Amino acid sequence: MRKTIRIAITGPESTAKSTLAEALAHHFDGDFYPEYAREYFQDHSTQYTYNDLEEITKKQIEQYHESAKAPAQLVFFDTWLIITKVWFQWVYQKEPGWLEDEISNLPIDLYLLCLPDIPWEPDPLREHGGEERLQLFDAYKRELQHRKLKFVEISGLGDQRVQNAIQAVKCLLHS
Repeated sequence: MRKTIRIAITGPESTAKSTLAEALAHHFDGDFYPEYAREYFQDHSTQYTYNDLEEITKKQIEQYHESAKAPAQLVFFDTWLIITKVWFQWVYQKEPGWLEDEISNLPIDLYLLCLPDIPWEPDPLREHGGEERLQLFDAYKRELQHRKLKFVEISGLGDQRVQNAIQAVKCLLHS
């Protein structure tokens, strides 16, 4: 039985997470789970609540379990529970009691932490540009370091960013 390798793209808003997740899945012939929040807000108000964020988190967990049945060896998640945890704290200064267990019990093999070194692109679902984007990057990095999770910072513009991410995944596969 083959092992599913899970890679989560993480980082602040407007750092090419979706582009990278899709490009990596294509490059490595892997499976791709898009950011569920975007789908969720197509049917709900973008004025979200704590309960909305919990529903999004539960769907992320469901996607993780679905990924065990994925035909591909590599699975790429556009965002993951680390972002959700930081977001709960950032917006509500609290998080669901069950979230810590889910993060601990649903391992990710590699996090690609996207630096906010590309221009901010406004979008109806994006809230935190400028200085907040840097602060969120630092919060995600601290969370990954605190948990001693394997991560690589991804920088670069355009195709260079994609190539940097491909190289990070190749290093994981050859380790």
